Amino acid sequence: MPSPEVVVAKPDYWEEAVAHLMRRDRILKKIIPQHGDTWLTKRSTPFVTLARAILGQQISTKAADSLWERFLDTVGRRPTPAGVLDVGLAGLREAGLPQRKCEYVQDLATHFAERRVHPEKWTSMDDESVVSELVAIRGIGRWTAEMFLIFHLQRPDVLPLDDLGLLKAISLHYFSGEPVSRFEAREVSSAWQPWRTVATWYLWRSLESNPVQD
Repeated sequence: MPSPEVVVAKPDYWEEAVAHLMRRDRILKKIIPQHGDTWLTKRSTPFVTLARAILGQQISTKAADSLWERFLDTVGRRPTPAGVLDVGLAGLREAGLPQRKCEYVQDLATHFAERRVHPEKWTSMDDESVVSELVAIRGIGRWTAEMFLIFHLQRPDVLPLDDLGLLKAISLHYFSGEPVSRFEAREVSSAWQPWRTVATWYLWRSLESNPVQD
């Protein structure tokens, strides 16, 4: 939630998307007003966004935050590809980062340093082209690439079907808590287009006020 002292700009499509979703989906019509003072905000630089995503994969938010702090203590508070490469695998391991994640972050830094990826072009590339470039980096699968599309590029129509939180929210609100398949989730989402990112955002928020047990 944005603090009262800092005005965080909404994506320019946000109000149009909200109006569409509240008109087309009876569940979101109830959820959205409960979170009217929150919206999608952009996260840091492309490199930092991806590094944090890699380090936070498959662990709790608390553990991810702790790992990120150790990473920053090691490579500096403003991580760069060059800084990560200077520290090297040994330095990251000494900081207590898992071996595999150290390797992934090093590969990410190498891709950026050697210009194997082209972040300056991503804003003009379509979603699937960005995903294709990102998944060539070790440790980045489709889910991580889609999180980048949502949180950094702020693409409006991303549906992350591999995201457990989204599937959990769809199960809770649309299927009375019964497990849902990717096909069923996609069917539910058909009414959200072309604003599936925004629908996903509000469904994530709904889990904060309606926690679902694993």
